[in-house]
Amino acid sequence: MAKLFKWLTMAVLATMLTACGYNDFQAKDEATKAAWSEVVNQYQRRADLIPNLVNTVKGYASHERETLESVTKARAAATSFQVTPEVLNDPQAFARFQQVQGELSSALSRLMAISENYPQLKADTSFRDLQSQLEGTENRITVARQRYIVAVQEYNVLARSFPTNLTAKVFGYAVKPSFTVENEKAISAPPAVNFDK
Repeated sequence: MAKLFKWLTMAVLATMLTACGYNDFQAKDEATKAAWSEVVNQYQRRADLIPNLVNTVKGYASHERETLESVTKARAAATSFQVTPEVLNDPQAFARFQQVQGELSSALSRLMAISENYPQLKADTSFRDLQSQLEGTENRITVARQRYIVAVQEYNVLARSFPTNLTAKVFGYAVKPSFTVENEKAISAPPAVNFDK
């Protein structure tokens, strides 16, 4: 009888452990880390393209010094940001990461706008190749971010659902921040269209 009780107790404990979601947290946490690594990888790829792009533009538009410097500064800020796994669990650090990458995107947009003023630059093969690589990288960033958003969503649903939310509290699995749009209020407003101009 004691052996039967012991086996029943072990079976109940095993069932409780499988229902608590601990292993699911391990899997989802690793999935978010892997997705995050891909996001960082694509941002690094973009940062690696920038020096060549700046040097190519510099050859044609050297008097656009302010824009070239802003791109260089934004790249320096983006690459100096320490990206650690802890960033995933710290909403302030995550927001800072997004801000730094947003500033780099903005500076790159200004640089690309300048190229419109220089037909010889737009015709340069190196510039076109770099521009194409940059566009491809921006697309990869978008895909990587989307995958990360999905991984975080799955993790956060697990962390907030009953009974796995109890496991999350016991083992310290907090809800993870996800990517957001910087100007969310501005883009939610309908665009103003004026045909009088």
